[in-house]
Amino acid sequence: MLWSLIKVLIFIAIVAALVYGAELLLASGESLRLSVMDTEFVLGPIQSVLAALALIVVVWLAAKLLGLLWAFMRFLLGDETAVSRYFARNRERRGYRALSDALVALSSGESRQAMAKANKAESLLKRPDLTSLITAEAALQSGDKARAEDVYKGMLTDQRTRFVGVRGLMKQKLEAGDTDTALKLAEKAIALKPKNAETSETLFSLQAQKENWAGARKTLGTKVKYGSLPKDVFKRRDAVLSLANAAQLVDGAPSEAEDQAIHANKLAPHFVPGAVAASKAYMARGKRRPAIKALREAWGHSPHPDLAAAFAAIAPDETPVQRVKRFEELTRISPDHPETKMLLAELNIAAEDFPAARRAMGKLAETDPTVRALTLMAAIERGEGADDAVVKGYLGRALTASRGPQWVCGNCGKTHAAFVPVCDSCQGFDTLSWTTAPNEEAALSDSAAGMLPLIVGAVADHAEPADEDVVESSASETVIDASAETPAESADESAEDPAKPAEKI
Repeated sequence: MLWSLIKVLIFIAIVAALVYGAELLLASGESLRLSVMDTEFVLGPIQSVLAALALIVVVWLAAKLLGLLWAFMRFLLGDETAVSRYFARNRERRGYRALSDALVALSSGESRQAMAKANKAESLLKRPDLTSLITAEAALQSGDKARAEDVYKGMLTDQRTRFVGVRGLMKQKLEAGDTDTALKLAEKAIALKPKNAETSETLFSLQAQKENWAGARKTLGTKVKYGSLPKDVFKRRDAVLSLANAAQLVDGAPSEAEDQAIHANKLAPHFVPGAVAASKAYMARGKRRPAIKALREAWGHSPHPDLAAAFAAIAPDETPVQRVKRFEELTRISPDHPETKMLLAELNIAAEDFPAARRAMGKLAETDPTVRALTLMAAIERGEGADDAVVKGYLGRALTASRGPQWVCGNCGKTHAAFVPVCDSCQGFDTLSWTTAPNEEAALSDSAAGMLPLIVGAVADHAEPADEDVVESSASETVIDASAETPAESADESAEDPAKPAEKI
């Protein structure tokens, strides 16, 4: 290092001296006279500069020759590797220069030049652990996937590059859609480097897509162990995995499925599907109080129709009036929430207390006019004996109204009828949230005809309407008939499809 610094300083001093001498010659207008023995040389300014440059080249060559002679002398004195080290240093310098040029070319998008420079660096350095990755990335950049795959496979033979090779092959298989092979490669990669956060996340996602819940939970534990996942995220994901595992075990091992559902609720008490599953598990074991507690805690954080359905299932044989009174334990927690208002309206409609249902709804049909809210108002108006025009008005608005909150994927925006651990569109894990779909209005416009059976009733039970007035009349009658359902039945239907507000009444 010190010798390199000295050489740089000497070079700068020589250049400065040459510049200074050239300025003096140009300023004086005289020539440079050199006398060697009995011979005199007269050099002009330009000739002086050229002579100085030639002298530098001669000095440089002399230095190289002296270095070689010194290495040869050391070889004669017994250092058998002196000469080979001398040439190796030169080759190494050229190799690292080619490697640097390859990196610059790769960053600039010049894939062919990057591969050429990487090949040159490899021939000089004999270090595939340094050059293979550049070659593979350059091949991918140029679209030569076969060349990249060959390079990655070649990296598997070296312990230093094995992980990089496995990771590169895994990414290629993922891009090709070969998730089975990608899963095996991810398992090998995580065995080589268990602390690698990116690889463990890829393995976790693939295991979740394959519904390998046990393997996904093991990978999740590894991520927490090595600090690549916050504990709050771990609890939420573990809760989702436990719930998925419970659904998988419900037929073969119901007791274990119940344990998994209860475990999911303890990890994430505010997770709605977990609270619903835990309530059913507690009731299956005859534990009514813990079932109610799980539902109440989840409702306090996020009122949801599935929670109301599970709360109704706790006492399925009660009368509508008894149900209204029992549900006070739930509805007084978040009285101003739209879900609470609509739930109270449904319960009172079932009990045929339409004034109470109207009071429960308040101005919800104006402030948050969803399909469910407008259909409830149509049922209330008909129950109180309003004109058909009023009822038809609410039903007409319901055709183009928002469907309200649904299970929507935060990655791709797809709407799901029920919560699922993995989105069936983008394959994202735990990406669903209970919210309003951003593009639902356009979807409703295209499928407005599909809502007709929701309003007019089953085709099999009614004759085909003769004209538009008959259709609208049937729509009004359907809302009234829907109020005859038992609250338990309506709650169960809403859990299956939250987009059926008229049937839920």
